[in-house]
Amino acid sequence: MSELGDIHDISALTITPVSGPLAGRVSPPGSKSITNRALLLAALAPGTSHITGALKSLDTTLMSRALRQMGVEITEPDATTFVVKSSGQLQAPAEPLFLGNAGTATRFLTAAATLAEGTVVVDGDEHMRKRPIGPLVQALAAVGLDVRDTDGHPPVTVRGAGRFASGRVEIDGGLSSQYVSALLMAAPCAEGPVSVALTGPHIGARGYIELTLAAMREFGALVSAVSDREWLVEPTGYHAAEFAVEPDASAATYLWAAGALTVHAGLAGTASVAGVGGASPASLATRTDSGWATPVTAPLARSTFSAAETVREILSSALKVRAPPIPSSLRPDPQRRRLYLEEAEREALADHPVMPIYFYVSKHLISPKVQGWGDNILDYHYSQYLSISD
Repeated sequence: MSELGDIHDISALTITPVSGPLAGRVSPPGSKSITNRALLLAALAPGTSHITGALKSLDTTLMSRALRQMGVEITEPDATTFVVKSSGQLQAPAEPLFLGNAGTATRFLTAAATLAEGTVVVDGDEHMRKRPIGPLVQALAAVGLDVRDTDGHPPVTVRGAGRFASGRVEIDGGLSSQYVSALLMAAPCAEGPVSVALTGPHIGARGYIELTLAAMREFGALVSAVSDREWLVEPTGYHAAEFAVEPDASAATYLWAAGALTVHAGLAGTASVAGVGGASPASLATRTDSGWATPVTAPLARSTFSAAETVREILSSALKVRAPPIPSSLRPDPQRRRLYLEEAEREALADHPVMPIYFYVSKHLISPKVQGWGDNILDYHYSQYLSISD
């Protein structure tokens, strides 16, 4: 069976509804966001790094496979560990890097490919070829790197010179924080200091930037904040590390929601989620995925907290705060505005754990029409985008 086929080799899954209280302590799987960052940073670090508690998913498999194509030795001794052995220098692969619809890997590797010596083609499936990457490519090209996209989308052709460009690189991070993270992670491999500066009016999902910085520091990078819109990265390179991936805050939301639903059903339980919500930089940053958990879990002890209230509380907190405003520079251009909204919506909703909860609850426990939410609960989310004056 193929490497990618093993991941989703499940033809059927039987789920038995609970008939008693939820009790115990569980650990969610590792964070995909942190795993992908750790894989790339370990690949850029000379020596052998051990990444434990990692998530083995389609996205992280695509990332690790691409790094193997670029000369990095990666083994997987168990279900949650990567052992990464690298010279610290990426090699140009013999074939294009195929990254499916993995936006994180595509954007991170577009910047990292400039560190290879030779031509690297970063590509994906038909869906990825419709997703924007132009702002990142323009930022790289502006500092003299030879990077070209296809009408603002993958495939991207990178002719690397073996190092990143020093100096000041500017990026509009409003569409995706992944552009900013991609530049930051490549910056320590420059010949001199690199200043990464934001040019747009805001940045999407700033918490992920903090997550990136925390991971970089674990691998030896020296990064300082010049302001809330600029970072100075020293040309330290990276060193190998023993890196523990924290549990995924997004995955934990399934468990928190299960508690909400069982409370509604009259089942008192003592289930708790381990490893989420600590005080480490990475743990604080992963709250980007679950910042709504506190307002949701706080009232769960109320036996009168209905399923409708549960869903409304979850969605209002999870989706409302994740809808960014449209930058004024995009408002006159309908096509660019549409692409912006599609990508912003993808970051807010794609694979977000609250969606299966919504669909289950709306189908089995309550009517899709909830007082004060219009015809459909999701209308509230979309209204956050559409209410902006053009």
